Amino acid sequence: MRVLTLIFLRRGEEVLLGYKKRGFGMGQWNGVGGKVEEGESIEDGARRETLEEVGMKIGALNRFGIIQCDYRNVEKPGVIEIHLFDTHDFSGDPIETEEIKPAWYEVSEFPFDHAWPDDRHWVPWYLAGKKFRGYFLFDGYDTITEHELREAADV
Repeated sequence: MRVLTLIFLRRGEEVLLGYKKRGFGMGQWNGVGGKVEEGESIEDGARRETLEEVGMKIGALNRFGIIQCDYRNVEKPGVIEIHLFDTHDFSGDPIETEEIKPAWYEVSEFPFDHAWPDDRHWVPWYLAGKKFRGYFLFDGYDTITEHELREAADV
C-alpha cells in the first residue's frame, strides 16, 4: 500500500488548493501533498511535498483524517492510504511550479466540481471539525462504488 499526504494550508476562512497540472490527479483541485518516501516520517513527507509543490515551509501539522482509496479497473490498481492534515503554521507565499498552480479559496467555495469525487464526502466532515477514517472503492478514477466514513479519535 502506498502512503500519501494531503495538506490544507489555512488562512482564516481560506484554504490553499493546488490545480494539478500533471501526473496523478491531473486537472483536479485539491490540497497539496504526495508520496511519503522510504525512511521519511509521514509529517516530514508532508512538509517536503508542500515545499516542492508550492514553495512554502510548514511547521505544526494537525492530522484530521486518514482515508484509503481502492482503485479498480485502472492501469495500476491498488490501495493508497492518504493522511489528511491542515495547518495555520506556514511561511512564504505560494508559487506555481511545474506540477501545481496554487490558489486561495474561501472554504465556502470549495471547487467540488473540479476535485476528486471523494472530497464531496469527507471535506464537509473536515470543515465541521470532525476527525475521521474513511474507505472509498473506485471503479476507475471517477466513480465511487462504495464508501464508508466514521469518526475516529485515533488519527
